[in-house]
Amino acid sequence: MAQIAELGRRIELVSMDPHCHDITIGLYRDVADQAVEFTAFSYSRREGAVERVGFVNQAMKVLGGLEASPDAPDRLRFPCGQDHRRAVQRLFMDACKIASSTPLEPRAMNIFDKKSQLTMIATSEGGGRYRVTSDGTGPEAERRIDAVTRGLVRLAELESLETGAASFPCGYTHDRLVGLLLKRALNVRVAMREAEAAAARGIMAAPSQQQAP
Repeated sequence: MAQIAELGRRIELVSMDPHCHDITIGLYRDVADQAVEFTAFSYSRREGAVERVGFVNQAMKVLGGLEASPDAPDRLRFPCGQDHRRAVQRLFMDACKIASSTPLEPRAMNIFDKKSQLTMIATSEGGGRYRVTSDGTGPEAERRIDAVTRGLVRLAELESLETGAASFPCGYTHDRLVGLLLKRALNVRVAMREAEAAAARGIMAAPSQQQAP
């Protein structure tokens, strides 16, 4: 129980990680020095579990722009110190989908949209504000720009501004996070259904029920 208290409250769960013996990995949330911190953790004692969790942490840094807590390198926080709960849950799930042998690099802030056959582009305007544009014009381009912007708003809990624009309430720039979420924003309904399914997969097993070598 002491370990659970130190980790904080679990906010997300990958019940079976296919890249490491189907171990269970949870994402925990806590507050330290007025900053929200996150910890990926597994109770499993299977070989490679510690290294796998370390990879997930590194993937969250590279793909989402998280950084290590100054007091605990295994705890992560956004540079702004804010929660961004829904976005970090999505980030964690995506990080767990990546094999540990995969090279990591930030996602581009543009993506080809099959529905419109256009490239959708997210651009930072500073102060946490982002604008979505495309490499085309016309009603279809405008419709998809609006849809992608609304997708980002839902996935990252942004504040809606005028058409094609939204901002992080914290006022900070989160380019890596936006780059990661841009693909999901193309079809936000699928992304939200996936998140709901993950939330319904069950409760993390106690240490005594975890797989061990």
